[in-house]
Formats: sequence, C-alpha cells, structure tokens
Amino acid sequence: MASEDDFHHSSNSTYRTASSSLRADQETLLEKLLDRPPPGLQRPEDRFHGTYIIFFSLGIGGLLPWNFFITAKEYWVFKLRNCSNPASGEESVGSDILNYFESYLTIASTVSSVLCLMANFLLVNRVPIRVRVLASLTVMLAIFLVMTVLVKVDTSSWTSGFFAVTIICMAILSGTSTIFNSSVFGMTGSFPMRNSQALISGGAMGGTISAVALLVDLAASSDVTDSTLAFFLTADVFLGLCVGLYLLLPQLEYARFYLRPAWPAHVFSGEDQAPHDSPSAPLAAPGPRDPSIPPLRPILKRTAGLGFCVVYLFFITSLVFPAIATNIESLDKGSGSPWTTKFFVPLTTFLLFNFADLCGRQVTAWIQVPGPRSKVLPGLVLLRTCLLPLFMLCNYQPRVRLRTVLFRSDLYPVLFTSLLGLSNGYLSTLALMYGPKIVPRELAEATGVVMSFYLCLGLVLGSACSALLVHLI
Repeated sequence: MASEDDFHHSSNSTYRTASSSLRADQETLLEKLLDRPPPGLQRPEDRFHGTYIIFFSLGIGGLLPWNFFITAKEYWVFKLRNCSNPASGEESVGSDILNYFESYLTIASTVSSVLCLMANFLLVNRVPIRVRVLASLTVMLAIFLVMTVLVKVDTSSWTSGFFAVTIICMAILSGTSTIFNSSVFGMTGSFPMRNSQALISGGAMGGTISAVALLVDLAASSDVTDSTLAFFLTADVFLGLCVGLYLLLPQLEYARFYLRPAWPAHVFSGEDQAPHDSPSAPLAAPGPRDPSIPPLRPILKRTAGLGFCVVYLFFITSLVFPAIATNIESLDKGSGSPWTTKFFVPLTTFLLFNFADLCGRQVTAWIQVPGPRSKVLPGLVLLRTCLLPLFMLCNYQPRVRLRTVLFRSDLYPVLFTSLLGLSNGYLSTLALMYGPKIVPRELAEATGVVMSFYLCLGLVLGSACSALLVHLI
C-alpha cells in the first residue's frame, strides 16, 4: 500500500507520483509476479530439475579452477624454489618470489577482475551472452591445460620465467572467470530466484570440494606434483563439462521460456510517466541515449541498499578469512597430534567455513527472509561486525600487541567459523538474488554484473584492511 504522501492532488484528479509508482511496481514485480508467466504464456516445469542442476554445475565450474589454483600452495612452493644449484645471486631472487608469491597473485587477480567486470558491463548489450560465456570458458580451459602440462615440467632452471607465466595465467584466469560468473549470474536474473540460488550455491560447493581435496592431499600425498596434477586434471574435465552443459541449457523447454527476448532496455527515470500500469511492462524513458550501454545510474540507485549489504558482508568475511582464521592455532598443539597440528587449520578453517557457507546458501532455496526492502537485512549484516573481536580473542599466533587470549578452547574457533560461514552464505545469497529481481527484466543481466562488482569491491576492501587488522594483534 502506498502512503498518502505518495499522492498529489490537482483540481480535477488525484494521481500518484512517478517515484512512488516505481516503488510500487518494483514491489509487485518482486513479491507477486516474479515467478509467474505473463498472461497467455504457460510456464513449463523444470523437468527432473535439469535447469537447476545445470546452474549449480556452472557455479561449481566457475570457481573450482580458481580454488584449485590457490589451494595448491605446496605445489607453488615446490616449483618456485630453485631445485638445482642456483648461480650466485639467483637464490635471493627466488626467495623474494616465494615470499611474496601470494601477494603477487592477489594483486594480479584483483586488478584483472575489476577491469573485466567493467568491460563486461559495457559489453552486456554489445556482445551476446552466449559468446561471452563460451569464450571465457574456452580461455579458462586453455589456461588450465597449459598449467596442467607445466606440472611435470622441470622449471628449476627458469624459475623467474615460470613465475611470470604463472602470474599472467592467474590474471587471465581471474578475469575470464569473472566474466563467466557475472554473465551467468546476470542471465539467472531472468529466471526464478531458485536458479540464482543454484548458481551461488554451486560456487560454495566448488570451495568445499577444494577444501576436501586439500585434506586428501595432506593425508595421502607422497609427491606434490602427482596431487596437483590430479587437481588440475579435475578442473580441466569440469570446465569441459561446463561447456557441454551450457550448450545443453537452451535445449530445455523450461530454460527457453525464460531465455526469450526481453523488452528493449529503456529505463524509467522517475520524472516521466510510466507508459503502462502493468508491473511487467518496460519502464521507458524518453530521450536519446546509447542503447548498447546499460543505464548505470538507475541500477545503482535501485540496488544501493542491497549493494551495501553485499559489500559489507564480504568486507567482514575477507577481513577474518583467511588472514585471521588461518593463524588460529590449537591450544593442544604441543601434544604433537596431527589433528591439532597438520590438520587443524584445514579442518577448522577451510573445510568448515566452506561447508557452512554452502549450507547457508542452500537454505535460501527454501527460506527467503528478510525481504529486499526489510531493514532487518542490513541490521543482520552489520551485526556480523561482532565476529571480528571474537576471532581476535581466540588463540591467534603470533601475538604482539593484543596478548589476551579470552577463548581458551578449540571449540570456540569452530563455533565462530561456523557462524561466519553460515551468515555469509545465507545473507549474501539473499542480497545477490534480490538484486536482479528489483529491476525490469531487460536490465537483469546488467544488474547481475553490478552485483558482482559489489562482491568484488567487498573482497578487495576486506583483503586490503586484513593486513592492518593483523598488525593490531
């Protein structure tokens, strides 16, 4: 219901303001007509949940290669050290490369991700989504094939060259992965929300698989190159599978129904009258503009609240994980048990966080509260700030300034990591799903790219500030 303030009175009529009409249209679009077909069209069923499974698999494929790339830490240590007797002066160079390798990876992946997100937004209406998705998958597969071949190649005589190749491959992989994920996520904006949830949950499953692979590697590996070869070959096969699944998607009747062409991408500015009363009608804006570039300002205005939620969610998460969480040690480390030394961090940090994150995302398939306009959602997002001091007061080592360890039990980091993962998975999935649903259908894909940018921004800010937080401890 609109309030009385939303209506203006003239001498012969009563009319609702454009801004309130826009808000009402958006509310109705989300709450009533989101999953209902237009009049005259009967929505087919998702037989055997085929579309859901495809989007879930695409979510895994979009992040599994990246997760395997960064999980193989021991492999990079092995490859980047000089295995043969180095010449004078080369050992220090190799040492510097090894010491700052993760920082170089972070910079390369972050810069390429941001640039590719911007490029993808500009290309939304210029390059068909089919071309962008298949091209990015092909490039990702080619990069991983190159890295797979190099696993068994002796690079000890050209460590610096291998390092340069790795950084370039990481930058390309991160950029193309960003294009793939943001494009497919934008595409799911035209589908019911359960399909967006499937894609997002698939990404969490990719993280869980990589965490399990890390544990298996720690428990059974005798040769680091053998386990890494298995990781990379798995990623190669899954990327190839994603290509096949994406080509299969338009063949499903349910998917074809939602992939039908949308209205031309014109946006109601809020100052002109909407052309139709129907919420499913396009919100048109008179006046010339470049139709090949989606209108950014209206999208930012409509998604500002959800964007804040996404940015702050991933800001808090990346502040804690992995910088703080991976340095929390077991209080029984001195016992020498492998469960409190070798397996403690992989179990209580990587596996537990990714599994909890997956559970939180999967819950949104059945429960979707609070809504996109509820003030409870940003309230819950801000409440996660309390997790920062909780992690800092666990047994983080080494400690220089903050010497107090308040939580003297290994159960506390397990509990806090579970809360971090569950809240991150549930709240972030809600915010990301809602974004493309509060705009007209023709802007759903562009809005999906913008929501991906919010996510990337939160990760970048959190990662940058995590170094400062570590110094406070």
